Amino acid sequence: MTRTDRHGGTGTTRTDRRTRTTRLRLVLTAALAAVTLLGATACAAIPTGGPVRSGQSITNESPTGGVDYRPTGPEDGASQTDLLTQFIDAATGAQNDYAVAREFLSSGFSQKWNPRQGVTIRQGDGDVERVGDEELTYTLTASASVDADGEYTQAVRPTSSTLTFQFVREDGQWRISYAPDGIILSPVNFTSVFQPHALYFYDPTYRFLVPDERWFLARSSTSTRIVSALLAGPAEWLEGSVVSSFPEGTQLSLNAVTIESGSAQVDLSSEALRANTVEKVRMREQLTDSLSSVATISSVDLTVEGVPVPLPDSSGTSAQRNPDVDARPLVVQDRVTGYATAGTGDVTALGGGLSDRIAGLRPQSLALSASGTVAAVGNDDGVFVVRSGKDPLRIDTREDLVAPSIDDQGFVWVAQRSDTRSITAYGLGGDPHTVTSTLPDGKLVSFQVSRDSTRALALLDTDDGAALYVVAITRGSDRAPTSLGPPVRVQAAEGDPVGAAWVDELDVASVGRTSAGSSVVRTTVGGQWDTLAKPDGRATGIAGGSGSALLLRMSDGSVLQSTGGAWDTTGVEASVLGVQR
Repeated sequence: MTRTDRHGGTGTTRTDRRTRTTRLRLVLTAALAAVTLLGATACAAIPTGGPVRSGQSITNESPTGGVDYRPTGPEDGASQTDLLTQFIDAATGAQNDYAVAREFLSSGFSQKWNPRQGVTIRQGDGDVERVGDEELTYTLTASASVDADGEYTQAVRPTSSTLTFQFVREDGQWRISYAPDGIILSPVNFTSVFQPHALYFYDPTYRFLVPDERWFLARSSTSTRIVSALLAGPAEWLEGSVVSSFPEGTQLSLNAVTIESGSAQVDLSSEALRANTVEKVRMREQLTDSLSSVATISSVDLTVEGVPVPLPDSSGTSAQRNPDVDARPLVVQDRVTGYATAGTGDVTALGGGLSDRIAGLRPQSLALSASGTVAAVGNDDGVFVVRSGKDPLRIDTREDLVAPSIDDQGFVWVAQRSDTRSITAYGLGGDPHTVTSTLPDGKLVSFQVSRDSTRALALLDTDDGAALYVVAITRGSDRAPTSLGPPVRVQAAEGDPVGAAWVDELDVASVGRTSAGSSVVRTTVGGQWDTLAKPDGRATGIAGGSGSALLLRMSDGSVLQSTGGAWDTTGVEASVLGVQR
């Protein structure tokens, strides 16, 4: 996983962030991902353009987790090459605003260098080359980057970039007179000194809490940076699909979030007074859930300009966080549609006549609503909506359709394999809504809406191989989908793409077919990815299970399950493995 320390100060608003022309784009092709983050020229930086925003004033930066590195300063008589490598290594120590790393810099440059501008996670060691008497270059291969807002970008194809460093002599010792902003860390060092934290926003109906993963230094100031980031608003790619309960312009009134006896003391600016009681309860809920990843925090005390905010005793609203599904696989088996019991393989049929209606369509794909009363079924004749007490309704007759997806707002999503722009969301009565797609060209293999109905996962087969994207969903006032947001690329399984699925609120998974068998990769949106153990046999379908488990349907009809380790046989046989909401 990967993301950086947010560099936004308390004076930064959501409007400021939307107008920042230098914000790193999450919509990157594999070849451009690392180049854009590191710079495209010999004097590349991490990144250099645009205004620098002031950070929080932190007086105590003791670590709250991970490893507390204590790098040493420059050695007397160190050569330029040694000084450069030691300076890069010193970036592991963030104490006192990277005081040790600044010792390697010249007196005129020391305070100009901005280590919080971003983080580059390098792959292997970099190469140092002399290009002048007082100038060296450092060439590295970046595997990932984190921007100043704590947002992570994976370089799907790691790209080599060259950074330039300049030197000057001071008191007989070499010092660095120019260095790109930001720091460079190895993967091990990065995950030791940075930690992931999910910020939580609401879907527009306030029924779900939606995560926005960020990465911050593992220090006592983390709670301040989490709250500052939350107040600044969601990541660009999520804007339009999620909302915040904080009134526009709300900031931290005090310069830091303090923790007293496990309670985070959050003092907001006067803009928060514009919120009504319900909105203030939601504000507390957003804060509580966003700070829940900080081990030392168990509750939140909310004040505005030092005055306590009276709120009901309830812990929050009824919004769901990370909605789960039935622990049993949803399958079609021997003309019965329902939940299969692991071990015996027995199937409990869906009620309300759904089981027979679905099985009668000879389905090739199946998606079931969270209520269990509506299903989207795909077969050779198109896509059908199946509801309790009603005859199946065919809503799309086009050929070569991907498996349909159903959301929590009453829409069934259908798309053609041959055209990533041909996405339509149908109401349950069959009324079509064309969705403006931002997906790149390619053959669409699968398309699935998240359980909170705010995002979609699209797996493409492109000229360059499998490509997996997450996109935000924008809806109109009637909740009908209108468009997709900028696509964010995440790691896909190698080989010919077979399918992809949401595992939970942050994790997605994809399966590919290679000469060595099936490859399965699990990826955190805004984080790292893992290649799971290879299952025995050839996988033909994938679905998210309960408790962040994964389900695979194999070519022989068997259903396997994994919770992150080996694949276990469930004893379930299925002609179709369904997707639960």
